[in-house]
Amino acid sequence: MSLVVIGAQWGDEGKGKITDFLAEGADVVVRYQGGNNAGHTVIANDKKYKLHLIPSGILYDDKLCIIGNGVVIDPKALLDEIEYLKNEGIRVDNKKLLISDRAHVIMPYHKKIDALSEKKRGSKDIGTTGKGIGPCYTDKHERTGIRICDLLNKEVFYERLKTNLEVKNRLIREIYEDEEMNFDEIYNTYIEYAEKLKDFITDTSVVLYDNIKEGKKVLFEGAQGTLLDIDYGTYPYVTSSHPIAGGVCIGSGIGPTMIDRVVGVCKAYTTRVGKGPFPTELFDEIGDYIREKGFEYGTTTGRARRCGWLDLVILKYAARISGLTSLAITKIDTLAGLEKIKVCTGYEFEGRVIENFPASLEDLAKCKPIYEDFDGWDESIQRAKTYEDLPENAKKYLKFIEEYTGVRISIVSVGPERENTIVVGKY
Repeated sequence: MSLVVIGAQWGDEGKGKITDFLAEGADVVVRYQGGNNAGHTVIANDKKYKLHLIPSGILYDDKLCIIGNGVVIDPKALLDEIEYLKNEGIRVDNKKLLISDRAHVIMPYHKKIDALSEKKRGSKDIGTTGKGIGPCYTDKHERTGIRICDLLNKEVFYERLKTNLEVKNRLIREIYEDEEMNFDEIYNTYIEYAEKLKDFITDTSVVLYDNIKEGKKVLFEGAQGTLLDIDYGTYPYVTSSHPIAGGVCIGSGIGPTMIDRVVGVCKAYTTRVGKGPFPTELFDEIGDYIREKGFEYGTTTGRARRCGWLDLVILKYAARISGLTSLAITKIDTLAGLEKIKVCTGYEFEGRVIENFPASLEDLAKCKPIYEDFDGWDESIQRAKTYEDLPENAKKYLKFIEEYTGVRISIVSVGPERENTIVVGKY
């Protein structure tokens, strides 16, 4: 059985916790897109772990974790993360972690160009993390990228780096008016990275295929969220890959018939980081309350997240785009203590009501949310162990989400710990 976990909003929905929870029943956990611009915070055994590239399943000692070909890898960031986990007492070796030989490598010039291009955009900047993700994906699709397998062949890496750096240095010098980068320094550093990583590298699509054919339980873990998808997100304020369920096949090397279920992770409210329209955004004390109580600050960047009411137009859109078979609702405990809670059920756009998410950001900026009000619930929600234990008003809220989206809820999270997770039904 294979299960995909995706973000159903703008990312930061709590996928790390849900993936960690579901990983207990999995044999293999796969990361299929993105890079170290994303982050998962997982709390396990009273300890907080911050992961960026390595799948959440690494916290279990009996799981195989795979970084798929759709991920762009900063070798230094990956090695730092491996060292971090080892220092936390987590075993990381090639029995627990494998890296696709087809994954593309983030180079120092990617990070430099990322920062310089953002600076040059000025007030029209996209709000990237500066990790080199976009420029790396650009080279991948321009067919000038360097892959993990290239690092293992010194001659091939030498020639490709030499060719690329000549072009990148000219760009850095003539367009961005900055200092060129040194070939020998980059080459020698990355050859060292390759030596340290070589035992983890293999054709992971073969490993994954064999595991699925053997009947192993496989969990696919996405980074970011639906509205950050390069095609279906709020373009251009998006990431450079496909966080939606469709990205699994391309990013891990399996066919669509090998996916059984798709769980969409969604906060009980909405957040986003960076620029772009956000119809239900709150600019008042309630928005501040949600941000502080939910600790809405980025795992990777530390940036404060913009907060707003739950937007069911977005959630229904995510359900359609990724074919969600169930929902995992997180952070419902953050809303505890609010007397009234609003939910967006449609947009007022140019004098008419629409229920489909528009492609144009200009149109989205004109959309005014149409709300339905719900009575709130108290802090007792955090003590709930079963669905029946939830406050009645919280159950009404969840039921409305199911009815509007047409997708059943399989998991409800009432707190940050693993044990603060209620299984409602089959996921």
